[in-house]
Amino acid sequence: MLKSKKVIVAISSILAVLLLGILAYEGTKQPVTVVLDGKEEIIRTHAKTVKELLVELKLEVLEEDKVTPPPDTELRDVVKVTWDPAQPVRFVVKGDKTIVWTTAKTVEEFIREQNYVLNEHDIITPSKDTKLNQDTEIIVETAFPITLKDSDEEKQVWTTSTTVADLLKQQEIKLNELDRVEPKADTQVTENMVVNVIRVEKVTDVVEVPVDYAVVTKKDASLSSGAEKVIAKGEEGLEKQYFEVVLENGKEVSRKVIKKEKVKDSKDRIVAIGTKPIKMQPARGYDGPSVKEFYVSATAYTAYCKGCSGITSTGINLRKNPDQKVIAVDPRVIPLGTKVWVEGYGEAIAADTGGAIKGNKIDVFIPDKATVDQWGRKKVLIKILE
Repeated sequence: MLKSKKVIVAISSILAVLLLGILAYEGTKQPVTVVLDGKEEIIRTHAKTVKELLVELKLEVLEEDKVTPPPDTELRDVVKVTWDPAQPVRFVVKGDKTIVWTTAKTVEEFIREQNYVLNEHDIITPSKDTKLNQDTEIIVETAFPITLKDSDEEKQVWTTSTTVADLLKQQEIKLNELDRVEPKADTQVTENMVVNVIRVEKVTDVVEVPVDYAVVTKKDASLSSGAEKVIAKGEEGLEKQYFEVVLENGKEVSRKVIKKEKVKDSKDRIVAIGTKPIKMQPARGYDGPSVKEFYVSATAYTAYCKGCSGITSTGINLRKNPDQKVIAVDPRVIPLGTKVWVEGYGEAIAADTGGAIKGNKIDVFIPDKATVDQWGRKKVLIKILE
């Protein structure tokens, strides 16, 4: 019994020594506040440096992790150690994707950490306050300027759109049925591009148009050959024409007739044409040689009339010789080169012809249009000179 008591006392002494040793060992440990991935606790350690502490805590510290203070810092001067483990995040800018290891907690912190400057028009997904995890993908859509023209309004806008159609949707621009956009809706949008929205509309325009009358000629044996007499003046008709007019940005680009309505019929101009042969007789009251005289229907023309070259069929340049007295004739009645005297005009030479000059008709050359208009059409006496 005595022996047993001695054994118990001995064991108790050993345990006491061990306990005192343990207490002494633990008593020499330094208390340190540790923040591990955001969770804070106080531990006691014999580690000399931050790195030894992290090893002691069996933490797998990567190069991208954030440790504060740095791992080689001695613990005797440290009261708090923080370990923020990094995680991979997919970062996409202008379609280029990179994997970035980061200790940022939110999208906003990540952008700041990367020193990436966002334009006020750039779009970032997800939102800045989104918390990061290893499945996060951050996409930055970079905005760029383009010029947008909508009808008469022009402005510069910033966009992240990929196509013209996306741009119009982003700017809340709607195209009506006939409207169009240049370039086309599926065109890729690029920096400084000009996008033109053309507003197209069709309207109907109604116009009353005069309808010319027809000229009807009738032979009249009671009138001298070549003479004319108006029996009925003729009267213009009236027609209502409907036009489809296409406007682009308010300006007319085309029009076409889509319907016609008769408002008033025209009335024919009826002209009697003389067929009675003219008896030629010796000239009277003319101081000079002559062979014959007769009456003709006379009109007038200038060297600048529509379709005129200014040069007669015999080669006289009337524009360079405005004082030249020349008449146009039907060579079958008055041969070219014949000298003549014309009532109200004077001596002239038959030096020109004309498509409308047939039979007993002549056309006298007058330099200025005003006098031509005054001449009109008249019956005059003409004398053939020898």
